[in-house]
Amino acid sequence: MSRVIRPRAFGGPDVLEVIEIDTPEPGPDEVVVRVRAAGVNPLDWKLYSGAFHDVDDDEKEEAGLTETLPALGMDAAGTVIAVGSSVEGTAVGDDVIVYPAHAAYADHVVAPVASLIPKPAALGWAEAGSLMLAGLTAAHTLAATGLGARETVLVHGGAGGVGLMAVQLARQLGARVIATASARHHELLRELGAIPVEYGAGLADRVRGVAPDGIDAAIDTVGTDEALDVSLALVADPARIASITGSDRRHGTGIKLLGYGPGQDAGTAYRLSFRERLAEFAASGQVRVVVAKTFPLSDAAAAHAFGQAGTGTGKIVLVP
Repeated sequence: MSRVIRPRAFGGPDVLEVIEIDTPEPGPDEVVVRVRAAGVNPLDWKLYSGAFHDVDDDEKEEAGLTETLPALGMDAAGTVIAVGSSVEGTAVGDDVIVYPAHAAYADHVVAPVASLIPKPAALGWAEAGSLMLAGLTAAHTLAATGLGARETVLVHGGAGGVGLMAVQLARQLGARVIATASARHHELLRELGAIPVEYGAGLADRVRGVAPDGIDAAIDTVGTDEALDVSLALVADPARIASITGSDRRHGTGIKLLGYGPGQDAGTAYRLSFRERLAEFAASGQVRVVVAKTFPLSDAAAAHAFGQAGTGTGKIVLVP
């Protein structure tokens, strides 16, 4: 038998329940992975809250919306326990990262072999299982803005899951990074090479104070009016602003809208192409996966409540 976490209805974390099912079997081009760690992402609770329905038809599988109630868990790492009859190059016993994953809040996940990359031995399970969605989203934002060495980028929400990755990947590019966050997260951002500034009234002036030569690009991971307005005020070319969330005010501004909704760029091909490089960065310590807290799989509801409360910094991980 195998456990899987599913929402029984749309709502809050209390709708999540543990279901026992038969241990899955792989199709010809699939593998079954014993999950060692699954990342928790804000997208997961947006899916079953009912707040995330406007998705392009050809992106529904990628966004976890192929069923009436959403499958949860797009990030995972584990060990292959079964392979399909047509699978080559992957064997039982291989440690792998699964992305994109489908229904990874489980003891076992079935995945096409194309969704696997090898897990570097130097990368811990919690880090490997929570790396990809946030890390690849961050990489996509930097590619979309065309950020280069010796440029200055403003990252809104620098202490969030995507923000922390954007800060570090931008530093790997040789960029100067200004990151917004509450004061309690400033020390961590300094450790990662960013110049932190507190958000709130007067943000644009504070950014100008630490970046008198200007801001070349901006990454909005929070979706607030402040992030949009400050970005447009400070970045000369709106096409060098990338946003992964926010209101309809973003439309028509000329900024890059990234995601699964109509008029947005999902960046699927780019994200898949960057997986192994991201894993190498994390394994070598060039990118740090900050884990806020781990929870047993059966405590998925508590993990979501913790995430929605915003009391931790970094990734939340479920451990079957």
